[in-house]
Amino acid sequence: QVQLVESGGGLVQAGGSLRISCAASGRTFSSYAMGWFRQAPGKEREFVAAISRSGGSTYYKDSVKGRFTISRDNAKNTVYLQMNSLKPEDTAVYYCAAVLGLYSGTYYSREHEYKSWGQGTQVTVSS
Repeated sequence: QVQLVESGGGLVQAGGSLRISCAASGRTFSSYAMGWFRQAPGKEREFVAAISRSGGSTYYKDSVKGRFTISRDNAKNTVYLQMNSLKPEDTAVYYCAAVLGLYSGTYYSREHEYKSWGQGTQVTVSS
């Protein structure tokens, strides 16, 4: 299993931007499709964005389309989530997750499909 460590969370004002990162251990990062999920206080964890192992395919939750961008750098074993035009409702603990990608262009949006999870990073958006 790949080990995942998120970083880059923090406090930002509404309308601001933040980029969070997820560093993966191991030499087979390019074999893993990656995803970002989030969990707000009192709510269930929800899907945010996903990217295929090649980086060529991405998929987003409707409410973040046009504001968030998922990307990856396989040479650095890192996946990113660029978050722009942040809203208070984006406040949550953000988790990255990994699963071995069946095909280079496959992405996954269901929580149960992912096999490895990071510890999460807090993102707080003030109004």
